[in-house]
Amino acid sequence: MSRCLRDPLFLLAFTAGLIAFVIQSGELGTADTQHRLQSTHALWTAQSPVFPQEYPEFGIHGRGGKLQSWYGIGQSLLMLPADLVGTCVERLPVFADYNGNDPSVRNIIVSYSTNILVSVLTSLICFRFLRQLGFEVNHSVLGVLALLLATTHLHYTQNMMENNYIFLLTLTGLSYQYEWLRNGSRRALLIGSAAFGLNLLTRLTTGMDLLAGALFILLVLWFEGIRGRALWHRYQTYMANALPIYVFFGLLDRLYQYYRFGSFFNTYISVVAREARQRDPSLPARYPFETPFHVGFFGALFAPEKSIFLFDPLLILMILLVIVAWKRFTLAVRAYIITGATLLLAYLSFYARYTVWSGDFAWGDRYVSTTVELVVLLSVPLLLRYRNEAGKLLWTMGIALLAISIVIQASSLAFWLPLEIYQMETLGHPTFVIALRMKNIIAFALGKMGAWGLNNHAMTEDPWDYVHITTWNFLPFLLKRTGVAPLWVVNLAFAMWSVGLAALAATLWRLRRVLLRPHE
Repeated sequence: MSRCLRDPLFLLAFTAGLIAFVIQSGELGTADTQHRLQSTHALWTAQSPVFPQEYPEFGIHGRGGKLQSWYGIGQSLLMLPADLVGTCVERLPVFADYNGNDPSVRNIIVSYSTNILVSVLTSLICFRFLRQLGFEVNHSVLGVLALLLATTHLHYTQNMMENNYIFLLTLTGLSYQYEWLRNGSRRALLIGSAAFGLNLLTRLTTGMDLLAGALFILLVLWFEGIRGRALWHRYQTYMANALPIYVFFGLLDRLYQYYRFGSFFNTYISVVAREARQRDPSLPARYPFETPFHVGFFGALFAPEKSIFLFDPLLILMILLVIVAWKRFTLAVRAYIITGATLLLAYLSFYARYTVWSGDFAWGDRYVSTTVELVVLLSVPLLLRYRNEAGKLLWTMGIALLAISIVIQASSLAFWLPLEIYQMETLGHPTFVIALRMKNIIAFALGKMGAWGLNNHAMTEDPWDYVHITTWNFLPFLLKRTGVAPLWVVNLAFAMWSVGLAALAATLWRLRRVLLRPHE
């Protein structure tokens, strides 16, 4: 055990797990994930993936007129083990009086176990990739901590959309395919390709991530002077191993599509569009891609409600570092930055015309935030590596942006994410969401709920929504607010949460001491 306490990688992974533990609310965060969990449940029970009362707000008709979910199966498969365990635990006699209340026992088990697992695995693969790119141990550890605490990754660790799972798989694909490039390991190439392929089951647009992996390999080879027949030979080997895996996962996605909708060639988007037009013939012919391109594209960049620069300020730091220190970057780092920027541009362009380009009920623009996190992953390690070359001004700006980023991400955890969306129904648009969240935190802490409208039930017609947005968004507070769980359970939850916070502080302190020691 003492050996583990001297291992920065162990401490980093343990820190990631504790971060995920202390920020959970016990809820899945959004209706989207709740629907995906119902699809999980339908995989092994007799329940339907969509309940009749949910239509037409959610669900579309598939084969035989059966209501089907319109999501991929990837995240549903991820939650399957936790759903099996959570369902069995929920049925225990001790929970007989609580069953049917929120947060449900099953949701608590699914959210805690899945988010902790993804957080720990993400910390390990990020550290691995940063080391592969030549960063020192200390710089790699701090880079991972910056990702976990100072980007929207933190928010989606509490609110379990697909984002962090997609990030994990994409970075795993990049890391292992890069390993193949360096040492020729066919096993690494197969693992990396499988990670990219598995992403296709989660969201079909991650085909862009797959192409980004191929671009990254190509750029590294090109920058290293590989040309002509040698380049073609490497790419033949790459495609001969990767392409069959991509085809396999693509076929799985198509089989799932055929099982639900009786077609190998369409997507759920076309079915959604057809049924929506049947209900409302006034919808534009291009629905759901009717938004003017400039609205969605520049909205994701500059809209005060969704701007990627506001919700992930480390992106600003990354741009400054590229301007100042590009010539000093290694070839692999240059290739990664170009790949990330290209992928970000592709996502911005693809979703620019989407009817809800903003991601709707989300902290920031959830459709592009994962790619932003991939881009800014190197920001802190690069700032540390080129501190002297960057100069005092950029170093000071970098530390300030890091501190601002941590505050913004921490604030995203304080309340359930629809709070400001409900408020904007009366405040109007545009609204500087981050400033509004800060105001909400201060008002709630001072007990001035009337100043921001939370004492008005008219904000939302759903009683559970009202309960959820009027308490701190952490499990002990939520259990206390709902008033359903026994008092001893609430007290136990607060005790465990306090122990988790103390353990997190102690682990971070221990990690700091380990990092201050010289490494070989």
